[in-house]
Amino acid sequence: MSQSGLSSCKRRSTKSREDVPAGAAGQREGMGTRAHIDTLYINNLGNLYADLGRLDEAEKMYQRALQGKEKAWGPEHTSTLSTVNNLGNLYKNLGWLNKAEKMYQRALQGFEKAWGPEHTSILSTVNNLGSLYKNLGRLDEAEKMYQRALQGFEKAWGLEHTSTLSTVNNLGLLYADLGRLDEAEKMYQQALQGKEKAWGPEHTSTLDTVNNLGHLYANLGRLDEAEKMYQRALQGFEKA
Repeated sequence: MSQSGLSSCKRRSTKSREDVPAGAAGQREGMGTRAHIDTLYINNLGNLYADLGRLDEAEKMYQRALQGKEKAWGPEHTSTLSTVNNLGNLYKNLGWLNKAEKMYQRALQGFEKAWGPEHTSILSTVNNLGSLYKNLGRLDEAEKMYQRALQGFEKAWGLEHTSTLSTVNNLGLLYADLGRLDEAEKMYQQALQGKEKAWGPEHTSTLDTVNNLGHLYANLGRLDEAEKMYQRALQGFEKA
């Protein structure tokens, strides 16, 4: 069974934007030459092109930034790995899933080596891998990634943080695809309550989860409840 609702995590940007310290353009110590500093700006330009849907240009910027960072700081530097993760996001959006997996795995292994397995900066890549494995139909692996991300977000930021709620919603989608509908409903209800509190009842991310509940209730034969969810989602999206 497939859910047509988009997870809020897919809508939320997970690209790594990098800030260049004030005055860095004139410094060599620690940061390297001006050409090395420019790779940070190039990475951010790739982010911009990706957000604009200019994906071919985004890839060129990311590849250029990656080559510059590998030369300046090496393949395992965390700044290098941020661009690797960005390429994973881009390849996933382009449907190049095998290439995306290679980028995510490289980023994850490097971040784990640099920061340890529980660092919050790693969890976005873990969540990205969960989404990728779901798209590839590797649902057991997807669940492991989502559960790992969820436990990490809950430990670091609590049950009501928006990153936690996005992963809860993603688990709901996964459980629905696996036919574990009672578990899916629990995840959706948890995500909905948290999103209503964090963003309000009319936020589009809240409405995504409302729509997901509509699909679930329809598949369970609870048609009156499904209609209520669909009507609420429709009215909210029309207003937004």
